[in-house]
Amino acid sequence: MMPLCINAQISSIVEDWKTDKDLKSATLSFCVIDTKTGEVISELNSHQSVIPASTQKVITTSAALGTLGPGYRYSTRIYHTGTFTKETGIVTGDIIIYGSGDPTLQSENFVKEKDTNQVTDKWAQALKDKGVKEIKGKIIGDASFFDRTIPGNWIWADINNYFGVAPCGLSYNDNKFKIIYTSKEVGSKATVEKTIPAYCNNTICINSNVISKGTEDDAFVYGDPFSYTKEVAGKIPPNKTNFEVEAALPDPALLCAEKFSNSLSKVGIKYNPKLVESNYKRPDSTVTKQLLYTHFSPSLERIIFYTNLKSNNHYCETILRSVGKGSMYLGIDAVKNYWQKKGLDVSELFMVDGSGLSRANTVTTNFQASLLNKIYNDSSLYKIFNTSLPIAGKSGSMSNIGKGKLIENNMRAKTGYINRARGYCGFVKSKSGKDLAFSVLFNNYNCSAKDAKVKIEKFLVELGEL
Repeated sequence: MMPLCINAQISSIVEDWKTDKDLKSATLSFCVIDTKTGEVISELNSHQSVIPASTQKVITTSAALGTLGPGYRYSTRIYHTGTFTKETGIVTGDIIIYGSGDPTLQSENFVKEKDTNQVTDKWAQALKDKGVKEIKGKIIGDASFFDRTIPGNWIWADINNYFGVAPCGLSYNDNKFKIIYTSKEVGSKATVEKTIPAYCNNTICINSNVISKGTEDDAFVYGDPFSYTKEVAGKIPPNKTNFEVEAALPDPALLCAEKFSNSLSKVGIKYNPKLVESNYKRPDSTVTKQLLYTHFSPSLERIIFYTNLKSNNHYCETILRSVGKGSMYLGIDAVKNYWQKKGLDVSELFMVDGSGLSRANTVTTNFQASLLNKIYNDSSLYKIFNTSLPIAGKSGSMSNIGKGKLIENNMRAKTGYINRARGYCGFVKSKSGKDLAFSVLFNNYNCSAKDAKVKIEKFLVELGEL
């Protein structure tokens, strides 16, 4: 297909791509829309399906803002079954922590001190203030609101690492834990010192074959994501102490329940530590329970800010399920239905997750640019959504893009990268004063991710000159 290019420099960039040996077998696509007129002013292969990587997050998060609203808050409710006698302070039944999917519980983006029990300490104090002194039954972390589903086409090398954690109806600590290493001379085997946080009644077994070599964290975690046995292989820099490799928690709801029980001990509430467990099955609706305390999350607006700024897969997969009332599949349907009702052709969108981690996702740059144009012209969405996007030359994954160029501080974009797929989509105010919505995606290039970034950056810089 012949490109539609509106200036000589963009035409020159496209011609360079055509003769670039690194891009000989690649799929290249872009679409640029004038948000004032809705006109496509420049495009290349814009109706061809390509892998979006993390630019997929703009589709999910914007639909969530439109359906749930920016003020939406998750609620985590603490119930008791049986009886609670205020005179004695004794709960004869169970304490149930019922989650609605809140991804911010003890999340590093929302707590002042990491590796603490800041959230559960607050809950325990609330129960003490209610007069609770002793719990005779179980303490249950109930994650049953979400289906326990991981996209079947997430790859083995992703699903046990911090960026591939499974969403959970009762998330805690970003659903991840740290493996602390000590490394010595080059070529030696690094030693596992401990894991943080640790379960009380379960030990995570780390089978490690990590070598001290290189300058970066190149260690990966493998295994069943719900298993307490993890295999770690790869490289970390030599001569390091307290070097952190982050892995997926096998049971976030259990960790939440255990940390809550620890907090109960701190405020003097008695319980049986052998009766702390998690639940992923729908609870018996005939069991009577009474509400003791409700914890509310920060607003969806704040959660989406960190989702897009830091490209947080866990947050985004959680948001997808929230739109789908606990179901990943219903979430995908809801996102597609939302944009179809807004007039977009969803035949150009194939979703299997919310975050873009899967290579089975495909989209067209026409769809993404058209979606962004819809957002720009929706006063209820644009300001909040735009604020969540990294700023060229300033923040997030755009901090090193366009420094000293016109796009610095004038372009906001969501970036995306998985192996041999890189992209950018967002908004730019051009030299002529036009507000443009754009998407550019590269797939299957034969160069490093860094080199692909340089090739695309030339195009992004030129958008600012239009």
